[in-house]
Amino acid sequence: MILFSLLRAKELKSRMVNFLQKSNWSLSSCKIGKTRPTLEECMRWKESFEKLLSNKHGLIAFTDFLVSEFSEENIAFYFACEDFRSTKSAAKLATKAQRIYDEFICTDAPREVNIDHETRDITRANLKDPSTSCFDMAQHRIYLLMAKDCYPRFLRSPAYKDHISQLCAKCTSTSKKA
Repeated sequence: MILFSLLRAKELKSRMVNFLQKSNWSLSSCKIGKTRPTLEECMRWKESFEKLLSNKHGLIAFTDFLVSEFSEENIAFYFACEDFRSTKSAAKLATKAQRIYDEFICTDAPREVNIDHETRDITRANLKDPSTSCFDMAQHRIYLLMAKDCYPRFLRSPAYKDHISQLCAKCTSTSKKA
């Protein structure tokens, strides 16, 4: 049911987990170290939600956008599920599952994600005997929500458009110097 293969999801998780653990968000420049995304990279983000998430700069820019929209819980939940899925210890599964449920799924959770009651009920039932797939349905719903709602808004956002304009202007000025 999940759109990503496990390997792809692990790759995305490893890129995002450090960003989600930081309490001070300052990602508006999309700068990682001394590198910035190229115009070509930014234009690829428009091709698909998958391409956006698979690019480290794209993931940062999208997360920054979600923070500005007060909906960063979606990406945080998605990657919490990816981290949970990689849990090897059966003893840790129940504890981690309960923590994710309490933070994102239960009614009035501090970072409650927007899922329907049926998905919430199925996820709650899955916690009685937790497995690495107990959040699959909820994670899939949140992925689709981000892909169909947040992603198009991100592409229409002034921040994304301004970023593209700045990169275009930089490319134009560089080509004029050559």
